[in-house]
Amino acid sequence: MKAVGYTSTGPIDRPGALIDFEAEKPEPTGHDLLVRVQAVSVNPVDCKIRQRRAPEGDSPAILGWDAVGEVVATGGSATRFKPGDRIWYAGAIDRPGTNAEYHLVDERIAGRAPASAANAAAAALPLTTLTAYEMLFDRLEVTRPVSGAANAVLIIGGAGGVGSIAIQLLKQLTDATVIATASRPETQDWVRKLGADHVIDHSQALPGQIAALGIGAPAFVFATQHSGSYVPQIAELIAPQGRFGLIDDPESFDIMPFKGKSVSIHWEMMFTRPVFATADIARQGAILDEVAGLVDAGRIKTTATEAFGAINAANITRAHALLESGKARGKIVLKGF
Repeated sequence: MKAVGYTSTGPIDRPGALIDFEAEKPEPTGHDLLVRVQAVSVNPVDCKIRQRRAPEGDSPAILGWDAVGEVVATGGSATRFKPGDRIWYAGAIDRPGTNAEYHLVDERIAGRAPASAANAAAAALPLTTLTAYEMLFDRLEVTRPVSGAANAVLIIGGAGGVGSIAIQLLKQLTDATVIATASRPETQDWVRKLGADHVIDHSQALPGQIAALGIGAPAFVFATQHSGSYVPQIAELIAPQGRFGLIDDPESFDIMPFKGKSVSIHWEMMFTRPVFATADIARQGAILDEVAGLVDAGRIKTTATEAFGAINAANITRAHALLESGKARGKIVLKGF
């Protein structure tokens, strides 16, 4: 089968950073589904893995942790799906990725793809949806109030892939006020269109901008990027006993500024459930089924903003470069080989 991978770690602008190659078609066992991949999207985790994790053995490592595709075969323990079903999922970081013609995924972390969304549009959503949903509802528990705090969620980095879906989930599933940060006119316009109630500039001091809104100290802060650098500002602006969540990889992270307000700190790693085969691993499939229903009801829209054509090394290289530039808005998608 055709696949896209890398043979060594390093920057994206070197020759052969990603290559097209032929790989052996995998066979499903256990809970696995064999999926014919129809569309994928590119996420920051793809870039991080390419930069840091050397391939094992002699074969190139395959990246990609978002896909929409057709089930073509099932393992002996798989019961949720059958050949011909169209599914979407984000996969597991400890298995080969989706930048291949065929891919194996545990059926418990897959959901039925939204019928109303084209393959590429749907492929933009699984990883970021699971990340945002798990953070908001499983980690921060935004439906459980913080006494005396404003029922508001500040999303730092609102225009990125995770921020873009987090805004929509909050508007559709809660009555919280959504404050999103964005620093450029085009990204500020983007988060407003997604439903943000207030937009502030993360290149400027945040506490004063929050105070100027006149709604009080927010109960929740969700940092999707540069979390370590925002710690002093978040500690100042968040409500006492508030909850702070982060998903990035800061070089250092000082939690001491949060002690005075008894602020709780919550990590979200979307791959925790599949990598550790947690007792509640099937929750990811349930989340994707729920969100597919929201998409089909017209309540959630795709966050795809760039379509880079077919799945091949040249196009995925372009996608990695755009993500690493820090100028991406929403999600980059590719379809077909």
